[in-house]
Amino acid sequence: MKHLPRPDLKAKNIPKEIQAAFKLIADPLDSVEERIRAQARAFDPAVESYVAYACESTGKRLRPALTLLSAGATGGIQQGHIDLAVIMELIHAATLVHDDIIDGADLRRSQPTANAKWGSALSVLLGDCMFAHALKLSTHFEDSEMARKIANATAEVCSGEIMQTQRRFDLELTIPEYFRIIEMKTAALFATSTELGARLNGSPEPTITALQAYGLKLGAAYQIYDDCLDIAGDESKAGKTLGSDLRKGKLTLPVLLLLDHATEAGRARWKQAIREGNETEALIEETRSTGALSETISTARRLIGEAVEGLSILEKSPYRTGLEDLCRSVDRLLKQFA
Repeated sequence: MKHLPRPDLKAKNIPKEIQAAFKLIADPLDSVEERIRAQARAFDPAVESYVAYACESTGKRLRPALTLLSAGATGGIQQGHIDLAVIMELIHAATLVHDDIIDGADLRRSQPTANAKWGSALSVLLGDCMFAHALKLSTHFEDSEMARKIANATAEVCSGEIMQTQRRFDLELTIPEYFRIIEMKTAALFATSTELGARLNGSPEPTITALQAYGLKLGAAYQIYDDCLDIAGDESKAGKTLGSDLRKGKLTLPVLLLLDHATEAGRARWKQAIREGNETEALIEETRSTGALSETISTARRLIGEAVEGLSILEKSPYRTGLEDLCRSVDRLLKQFA
């Protein structure tokens, strides 16, 4: 089986802040890649190639990076942090396998999805197998609280996905309910990565809590960025058709803000458009012209500012700067829509 590739940090679409943060942890990230490779080999030979394929297409390794930067900022990166980073990435990879089944996606990062290659039946089982293996690995930590928190995060992610699927085309979805969903399905793994990176170092509870809050806010902001990408991104760079979330009934923050601020007549028009799947382009344009998109961007940037502010509890170090740089990278991505 071929070596899992390190993310291409020189790619044009990778913000310079991410490049700086990842360069800081390049060696331990290589160790994470090797460990992921080893985990694929731990499966039955009949399953190994499927797991390896799923792990190759998960993207930038943000969750391992958060784990390692949190560790470095609170005392140093140990072998346990490498193991934790592998676990978090396996869980993330499993969620993507299941997401692609739910969305009927044929491509992820320009590669065929597991669902497209092998069908939903095998892909469901592949995701399940990866979840189970990650949870098994979590029991190797001496502190049983680690396994409990990893299991809780996994349950949060899955519950968030259920809630999002359940609420598709639900025009009564509120903005607080939207935030609850994205905190569960996206931000939970960010928060657990940073929280447990500090916990493994025996950090004081205020530090652990601060890093958990940092991850939660960064994760929510990152999901809001993805929502904006669907509304206002460049199709050639986004790798998907604009408005695809909207057509699938996923009510994201720009659309919810548009509905919240619209006149009664406007709200009725846009709700009908969402239900019937028409006027998508006009609705997208309305999020821009009414300021709903701008308000969404401001909300995400506020979360990023709060995340950076929460890091003040840490001593200044290159790793704290790395955590700040990840926030700045998301902020930079959001500014392109302003």
